[in-house]
Amino acid sequence: MHIAIIGNGISGITAARFIRKLSDHTITVISAESDYFFSRTALMYIYMGHMRKEDTQPYENWFWEKNRINLKSGFVEKVNHQNNELIFANGDQLKYDKLIIACGSTPNKFGWPGQDLDAVHGMYSMQDLDAMEKHSEGLKQAVIVGGGLIGIEMAEMFHSRHIPVTFLVRENSFWNGVLPAEESAMINRHIFENHIDLRLETELKEIVDDGNGKACAAITNKGDRIDCGFVGLTAGVHPNTDFLKESGIEMQRGIVVNEFLETNIPNIYAIGDCAQIQEPKPGRRPVEAIWYTGRMMGETVAYNICNKKVAYDPGIWFNSAKFFEIEYQVYGTVLAKAPENHLSIYWEHADGKKSIRVIYDKNTNEVLGFNLMGVRFRHEVCEKWLREKTNVEVVLQDLALANFDPEFYKTHEHEVLKIYNQQSGKNLTSKKKRSWSQAFNFLQS
Repeated sequence: MHIAIIGNGISGITAARFIRKLSDHTITVISAESDYFFSRTALMYIYMGHMRKEDTQPYENWFWEKNRINLKSGFVEKVNHQNNELIFANGDQLKYDKLIIACGSTPNKFGWPGQDLDAVHGMYSMQDLDAMEKHSEGLKQAVIVGGGLIGIEMAEMFHSRHIPVTFLVRENSFWNGVLPAEESAMINRHIFENHIDLRLETELKEIVDDGNGKACAAITNKGDRIDCGFVGLTAGVHPNTDFLKESGIEMQRGIVVNEFLETNIPNIYAIGDCAQIQEPKPGRRPVEAIWYTGRMMGETVAYNICNKKVAYDPGIWFNSAKFFEIEYQVYGTVLAKAPENHLSIYWEHADGKKSIRVIYDKNTNEVLGFNLMGVRFRHEVCEKWLREKTNVEVVLQDLALANFDPEFYKTHEHEVLKIYNQQSGKNLTSKKKRSWSQAFNFLQS
């Protein structure tokens, strides 16, 4: 059986690796972006000089031949499911028995005048990185549009080369649709501290052509003109599915799939950023453009293709990022605007760059989520507490179990518990610092 995979990101490559572990099927991975799989989240570090392109490739070039995973470079223009055939832009054709679509995302464009000019790019692909590199030579000013994770990564990239950045964010506080108010305010301050020209409640109106097809300025909705040599469009992403419009595959925002990641067309599956779960788990979104969910989908689809039926289960929500020097982790349910039954214990360090938030249910006292800025907790410990719906008082008294490398970093569980005691009128006490062996025993219990 021949299995074709469109896309060589984390989803597609995980699927290929697990299909090879489970079977002797013929596998072909197709990509027009790069010859070999690379870590997309590491692109920024290439630009910043921390890594080389080859350092972002998790596998040596010989890995693919050794594991009998065929690589084909090309852009798929059409999926002809009636004939089980892929049509490429250069006229090539490829037959398949089963098809996995793992074509990822593409940056949003909202019809801004000038959005297709030269020196206007997102920050998603290897080609986007090359464009940033090309236009950085002699660059005196960059404008970034959109206040999400990709936008702040791009700001940090330019900042690392001392290129001035103006950051246009339409909301009244950075990423306040995701972060609670205190954490959002923390990141606002940190952006300003890094000398980024953050302009809140400001939107892009137009990108100006220099007369030669290249961007030379951005006009805001407030009438300001910002002269610049590069405009970064980072106002989110959407599934990269334009080439499937005439395919007969059901699509809404993304490619609609069931719990087994099957589309409406037999023998065609979709995974990763481009997939839309028909009936998502409670509290989860139909489309989740997150690295770890893409990896989980890749493994799940491999089992299903190899006749080991497994439903996709994303587990406990988790995400992590970095806002310049401030690390961010979230586990479980932490909402920007919490419902009435979600109570919050929030501690913030005096330096304004570290915080811990614990969310719990007002009615049941079960812990619901953790939001961490500049502090690291152990993933497995937080996940166990959330999965077992542990009472928040049990969690707070044993918060030391979650500390990451407590031998080397100052811990703050006493301060968090003190705030809870003040809020509740109780007098709970923390358990002593826990070693890694104690945390391991807890996870085995």
